[in-house]
Amino acid sequence: MPKVKSKKSAVKRFKKTAKGKILHARANAGHLMRKKNSSKRRKLRRSHTLVSKEQVKISKML
Repeated sequence: MPKVKSKKSAVKRFKKTAKGKILHARANAGHLMRKKNSSKRRKLRRSHTLVSKEQVKISKML
């Protein structure tokens, strides 16, 4: 049986932690940052965990 390849688009966007949770970057952090206040910009820098329903789908892709 051949090895199942991972989806390269998912590998670039998501990261798996040691405990098995999946992290992703927040949306709306690409441009137009001048309008957003400093607390919003600071929160956008941090990564966020996926919802459990989505974790099942994404973990199959990784």
